[in-house]
Amino acid sequence: MNQTARATWAQCKSEMLRTARNKRFVIFSVFMPIAFFFIFTGTMNADATIDGTDWIPYYLMSMTAYGVIGASLTSFAPRIAKERAQGWIRLLRITPLPSGSYVVSKIVAQALINLVIIVLVFAVAGISKGIDLPVAVWIESGLWIWLGGFAFMALATLVGSMRNADAVQVLSMILYLGMSVMGGLWMPTSSFPQIMQDIAKWLPTYRVGQGAWNLVGGGHPDWAGFGILAAYAFVFVILSTYIMKKQEAV
Repeated sequence: MNQTARATWAQCKSEMLRTARNKRFVIFSVFMPIAFFFIFTGTMNADATIDGTDWIPYYLMSMTAYGVIGASLTSFAPRIAKERAQGWIRLLRITPLPSGSYVVSKIVAQALINLVIIVLVFAVAGISKGIDLPVAVWIESGLWIWLGGFAFMALATLVGSMRNADAVQVLSMILYLGMSVMGGLWMPTSSFPQIMQDIAKWLPTYRVGQGAWNLVGGGHPDWAGFGILAAYAFVFVILSTYIMKKQEAV
């Protein structure tokens, strides 16, 4: 392993350790999704189905996506904003750490954290509720949610481009809760009025959930939905890059 790779991995481990110690991350990305899963699957008819999919595995996918999204918006975005406000990125420029290593380490660390969330929620819910799904479905649905998480990492970068860290925390929470509700992660969109259902289909939260819902229902991922998620990620990255460059030029 060369010096650049070692430096990047050291930064990556530091990012993961900081995240694990963040109470906001633990509450919104781990505790709340699991708690909501037990509350809503315990109070509703376990034999109910949503669009042909059993309720319990359906809601498991919703809450797993909810946790992954929360990891980006409630911890990743505020951390980026805080580091930029404190001049941390400028400081790194005078260190031996390559500029690309900072970005790569953050992406890799968040991706690994998202993977841990998926495995943890799947394991706790699957064992406690005795959810019986083929191994391939567990892997495919987890992979779908994990890949969908990159769109929210990009959104977190865009939100984190704001200079006011306190405002970022508020905006992140509004986006997190608002898009989760509107996207059908808290309750199925089939219970919404038609106009809200139409709006939901264009939200990234809905698209992350939909692919996993289709898989646990015996169907296939919605590749149109994957294209929408990729488009969101692309736009968020372009906008955040443009904003940060403009701010650095001032």
